[in-house]
Formats: sequence, C-alpha cells, structure tokens
Amino acid sequence: MEICTIGGYEQVGKNMTAVKVDEDVFIFDMGLYIPGIVELQEENLLEYASRFKKGKPIQRYTEQKLREFGAIPDDRVLDKLGWRNKVRAIFISHAHLDHVGGAPYIANRYPQATIYATPFTMKILEAIVEDEKIKIRNRLRTVKPDSSHIIKGKSGTYKIDFIHATHSTIHCVFPALHTKEGIFFYGLDLKFDNYPTLGQPPNYKKLKEIGRKGVKVLVVDALYSGTETKPGGEKIAEHMLEDAFSKLRGRNSAFFATTFSSHIERLNNIVKFASKTGREIVFLGRSLNKYVDAASKVNSCPFRKKIKLIKYRRQIEAFLKKLEKNRGRYFVVCTGHQAEENSILDRIIKGQTSFNFKSGDHILFSSSVIPVPVNILARERLDNKLRKIGVKIQADVHVHGHGSREDMRDLFELLKPKHVIPAHGTLQQETPFIELASEYGYKLGETSHLSSNGKLLKL
Repeated sequence: MEICTIGGYEQVGKNMTAVKVDEDVFIFDMGLYIPGIVELQEENLLEYASRFKKGKPIQRYTEQKLREFGAIPDDRVLDKLGWRNKVRAIFISHAHLDHVGGAPYIANRYPQATIYATPFTMKILEAIVEDEKIKIRNRLRTVKPDSSHIIKGKSGTYKIDFIHATHSTIHCVFPALHTKEGIFFYGLDLKFDNYPTLGQPPNYKKLKEIGRKGVKVLVVDALYSGTETKPGGEKIAEHMLEDAFSKLRGRNSAFFATTFSSHIERLNNIVKFASKTGREIVFLGRSLNKYVDAASKVNSCPFRKKIKLIKYRRQIEAFLKKLEKNRGRYFVVCTGHQAEENSILDRIIKGQTSFNFKSGDHILFSSSVIPVPVNILARERLDNKLRKIGVKIQADVHVHGHGSREDMRDLFELLKPKHVIPAHGTLQQETPFIELASEYGYKLGETSHLSSNGKLLKL
C-alpha cells in the first residue's frame, strides 16, 4: 500500500490524501485552504467591487489562481508519480470547505473517477459548482451514512464503508477502504459526541467490527493531539446557548447571533432559543442560505419553517432598513463570525447598510476564532469597533468539532491499526500525536509516520 499525503499535513486545511494498491488509486477529500482564499479575495477586492457596481458577473475562482495562492492541494504530485490516470474514486468525508471545497476545481483532472459523498455533502458540492458556474465531468454518487459499496478497479474489487461520525456539521462519515493489503481508515474529522442534539451518536459497533477485520493504516485528525481535556459535545453548547440567551436584555435592542453556516445542529439550537424571545427569526447571508437550503433538500433541517431566509443583497438591504426602524421585532442570525470580508457583520460595521448598531444591542458569537493570523486580526478589529459603540458581545459560546487525546485513544483501541499517520494540522500540532501513539507501542518511522504535503509513504 502506497499513500501520498497531498495536503493537510502542514496546515489546517486543503485536506487530500491518495492511496494506491497495485494499479488502483483512491482519493480521500479535496479541500480548500481558507487563508489562501482570503488572500485571493483581498487581492481581487477592487476588481470585484468595480464589476459589481457595473452589474457585471464577478469572476469566479480558477484552478490557476487557486494554485497561485496555495488555496487548493497541490495534487500535481500525482502526475509525477504516474497515479493520475489510475484514480478510480474520490471519497468526500463531510461538507466543510477544507474537505470538499477544492473538488469543483480539481476533480475534473480525474474524469474517470466517481465522486462519493453523503446527501448533505453532495448538495453542498452541487451548490458550489452552481455558484461558480463550473461543469464537473465526474459521475456523482450520493451514499448514505453507514452504507457499504463495491468498487471495481483494474487490479480487483474493493469495498468502501462510510461509517457515521459526529462533527460540527451533518452527514459526516469515516471512509474505510477494504483492500487485499488491509483496511485504510480515514479519520478526518474526529470527534466522538455520544449525546448529539441532532442525529445519532458515532457508530461504535461498526468501528469495532472494522478493528477486528484489520486496519493497516489510520489517518487521523490530530489537530488537538496536545490537549487532554475533551472539548464537550453539542449538549454542552446547547447549555451555553441557553445561558447566553438568558442574558439578552432590551425590548428595543437589536439581537444578533452568528455561527458557522455549515453547523446545522448549532443553528437548530439557536433557533430553538431564539423562538422563545417572541421575535421573528431572520437568517441573512449567502452562505447561510446555501447550507440551510442544502439541509432542507435532504430533509435534515428541522428549523426551516421557523425562520425567514433572505439571500439577495437588495432584499437584505431592504430588511436591514426595516430592522433599523423596528429593532425589537426581529432576531437576526447572520454571517460574519470570523469578520470575513463582505459578510453581513462586516458590511454593517463598515456603514455599508441602512442598519447601524447602537449601545445596548447584543451580538452572540456561537463560534471560536479560527486560529490563523488573518482571522484573529479581523475579529479583534470587529470586536473593538462593536465595543466602542456599546454593543454587548458574548463570544465563544461554542464547543469545537475536533477531538482531544482521549478521542484518539478511543480510536486506537477500537481500530488497533498497524500504522498511524496524523493529519489536519501543522507539524507543531501533529507532533504530540506521535508522543501519544508511543503510549500504544507505535514507533516513529516504523509504525507511526509524521508526514508532509506531497510526501509518498510505502507501507
């Protein structure tokens, strides 16, 4: 078994791994690197603004531009290895952009490969393709969590299991590829939540079964491999939200909440408590619209009928004008928790809308700041501006979606893999995983492997 760790082994993002057995290659994830996208957006901001004012379509991202800014995995390594035409299938683990966002731009390099994804993930992929006006030549196959499928390769047949997993979006799976060399298990992203507030707990029964059959390689999310404390499940976040909502004051004050648009479970809990305020709940922003619409299409959005969803810029502007005059009537859920350029919060704070925050208004950030310099700086600026106005901020009303060392120990014991490879972080974030693996007898360079982007491992 040969493994090419294409992306996501030196940073948080652009996850992509290829596995080769004989003459058959399988790809796991094709993700974006969000800081690279932000840099690209900033460079093209003036051009975007000019085209928008003239009513011209905004130029979509191109593969060339994304490569220039390091925003997609450098999968050209597969050309050098002679693997490109041997790719039989592409498996997408879940709907986060650092796992699926690169597929519209590079999957066409493997037109012979079928893309497999769960219903929500596939709808997100289709939405990106539609937004970017891209045509994907690959066959798309929607699969259910906890389903198994047979794939015919040149050197034989392979079984792929899509094992239900819990994370900070819905329809997440661990793909496990059965080969004559043993099972390749792709554990991105890892978090065991035994009491989710939407959906089922992880499928431990299947994980134990996989472990008994023989896992040759485990690639695992090691982002928090240096942290012993468990992050807490969504039940904890639900209690944090309940407490945060109890602190909202002011009959004529504006109430805002923001979180990750893909976090359908969290949005469901926000709507649950927002409903108790007696205010009309309004969702603002393109990304919220995209994810809520995708969840609705696959019958996984229990709160859809309780909210009003506003997508287009003119409609948003008209609503914000109404909100300015009647602040106590609405509860707003919007984009901008990372202070992203052109998000709703960003536009409001820059004075680009008819609504202006006032002293006594409330904003609830049900998210953490993604720890990259561009996000940290942007949120500091946004928070400082809001505090100067007198807006009451409740930040970090959140539990993150990545497991600690305890989750990794659980996975070791369930799967008993022969080899382990940490992923989904920088070298600094992945190194503690190697120390943890040594607890279970793994030896660096023999059975535990610290890799880098573009590296080839032969096991």
